[in-house]
Amino acid sequence: MDPRVKRLDPYRLEIPSTYKPGMNGRVIVYADEAIARDIETGALEQAANTATLPGLAGPALAMPDIHSGYGFPIGGVAAFCARDGVISPGGVGYDINCGVRLLASSLEAKSAAKSLEDLAHKLYAGIPAGVGAGGGLRLNRREQDAPLIEGAAWAVSQGLGRPEDLAHAESGGALPGADPRAISNRAMERGRGQIGTLGSGNHFLEVQEVTDIYDEAAARAYGLFKGQLTVMLHTGSRGFGHQVCTDSIEAMRAAAGRYAIPLADPQLAAAPFRSTEGQLYFGAMQAAANYAWANRQALTGLTREIFEKSFGLGEARLDLRLVYDVAHNIAKFEEHEIDGKKVNLIVHRKGATRAFGPGHPDLPADYAAVGQPVIIPGDMGRASYLLAGTARAMRETFGSACHGAGRLMSRGEATRRARGRRIADELAAKGVWVRASGRETLSEEMPEAYKDVENVVGVMAGAGIAKKVARFRPLLVIKG
Repeated sequence: MDPRVKRLDPYRLEIPSTYKPGMNGRVIVYADEAIARDIETGALEQAANTATLPGLAGPALAMPDIHSGYGFPIGGVAAFCARDGVISPGGVGYDINCGVRLLASSLEAKSAAKSLEDLAHKLYAGIPAGVGAGGGLRLNRREQDAPLIEGAAWAVSQGLGRPEDLAHAESGGALPGADPRAISNRAMERGRGQIGTLGSGNHFLEVQEVTDIYDEAAARAYGLFKGQLTVMLHTGSRGFGHQVCTDSIEAMRAAAGRYAIPLADPQLAAAPFRSTEGQLYFGAMQAAANYAWANRQALTGLTREIFEKSFGLGEARLDLRLVYDVAHNIAKFEEHEIDGKKVNLIVHRKGATRAFGPGHPDLPADYAAVGQPVIIPGDMGRASYLLAGTARAMRETFGSACHGAGRLMSRGEATRRARGRRIADELAAKGVWVRASGRETLSEEMPEAYKDVENVVGVMAGAGIAKKVARFRPLLVIKG
């Protein structure tokens, strides 16, 4: 690692503001020695580049799942003053509001052991998945604005959820400033039939068992117990969000020139947040975020129906409750304290998730005492975790934590290393049923392609950013 990168303590590194010309502040990288050995030089360069954008508030941040992305590294967090800072599509990413939700049933996993193969087949048949997959709720142009404005509440209104789901979704499952008028016809067309679809790549539906409880009070508040059957859903705004980002990047490149914003990397194209271009992107991004929440809510409704039929139980007995839903590719208008003063910020979280501490007014009342649930998926063959946000996260990371294990290999490298192997059989030998639309997806997403989530979560817990609440092991996985 570059000798200019200094270790501050066992869990944090510092890239100083002198690392490269134009930096407006330092970068704090959350990594122990083991994680640090695997960080790509390019990802550190991208983290330093984020600190060159105007209006940076506090340090830029990199979480332990850091790896190279478009513009910002994945695992990157940067906050900019709303008054004189910028907004950048590269700080959000193409899959706007890609996120995760955790559902908890009333069942013990052992009671479902004999039903897992049948459940895998039914979920694979009933959940549209794969590259460009349609088969979701197909809306006409007149109907399309509603989910962009209402988010998860729209899906609930269509019978695909319960009103109480909304209280357990970040921001209630919708951002208030969505602007459908900022969306191109191409984006509308791409999103027409994709609400209620899983997608491909690292997106998944996973049925799990709670294997360990680390914090009894938080687990009780979240409704979790050891041996419980749970479900994790990971997907985002699909082709709709991808097109919104594509459209916005072209406009932002032109805007960066007009406003004379120096760019350490053209992929960091940005505009002043208060500018016409900045507000246009912000409105479009929020619409795409709401689309993603509508998508995950619709998938929740489909999943509940499949579970109820598969187990022959009614909704009340199955009680597949939403524990929480978190976004991890988003820019949000938030108030944070810096140097003792409350400041309005645009917090970019790119492959990073919100981790608000106890007592924050944005939390559901039943979680206020323990902090926000922070969902950290692992990979198909190893564990996932639920953490809880802390007061320290509010002071040090703008209430942010990692979003997953983080890739260790590129998709191409993973495919090469998986050649000649039967990943599905390897997972079955570990007791994990997996259904996917193609062998290539399983190769790209094999467990070794990711960092060990135990190490990643260990850094967040060790640094005091999020505390461990529960651990889950995969039982079956549905992939596109």
